[in-house]
Amino acid sequence: MRRSTSTALGLSAVCTVLALTGCASHAESADSSAPGRRGSSTPSASAPLSSTQLNQRLLNESDLGEGYTRKSEAPRRNDDVTVIGCPALEKLGGDRATGSGLDFAHKAKVSFAYTASTSSEVSEELYSDSATKLSTGISKVFDAMLSCPSYQVASGSTVVDMGTEKSAAPDRGDEQWSQLLTFSAGGQRSVVKQTAIRTGNILVIVSGSPGLVDTHLDKALAKARTAR
Repeated sequence: MRRSTSTALGLSAVCTVLALTGCASHAESADSSAPGRRGSSTPSASAPLSSTQLNQRLLNESDLGEGYTRKSEAPRRNDDVTVIGCPALEKLGGDRATGSGLDFAHKAKVSFAYTASTSSEVSEELYSDSATKLSTGISKVFDAMLSCPSYQVASGSTVVDMGTEKSAAPDRGDEQWSQLLTFSAGGQRSVVKQTAIRTGNILVIVSGSPGLVDTHLDKALAKARTAR
């Protein structure tokens, strides 16, 4: 096992999607996706957006429609997250200095609960950096995830069994990835869909209940592209 202070894709889903206790405050906002269809567009060299600009492009309740409530950020914890049974992710998690994880220049995040279902949530993460760094960094993490269809994540006394399954990525943006994540802990099992789209120097990640991700992905992408 290897302790990681910068976790890979999927570990944040343990914290933000399942809201399990004991998640580390060190876990970067991230998405865990096996590689999907990748576009052939050459990354552009436009300047990255600031975190303030990214926040303005996040989805809000009016974008989603009735029945959605914005969730407050989970309290910070000091426990380290440990990856068990996936050497590629263990190595990636501790290799933040190389940019292998989601250590991008600017980021913003928002999460919503859907009141029509007690177990339905959806979250959006926006990152901005050079298109080349976004593409290279996210691809390294996806490749690591693909190498481990099952593993465990431990934080404090909480151990989560995780599984990954490649999902068809929609033909959007310049590059696309998508997968289904299965989380099992404390006798409960949850399935989360995570889809990532790179469009120029912006990376859009939508995670949550599969139906909600499919419903709101295009809205998130359109708003992320909006010039302000």
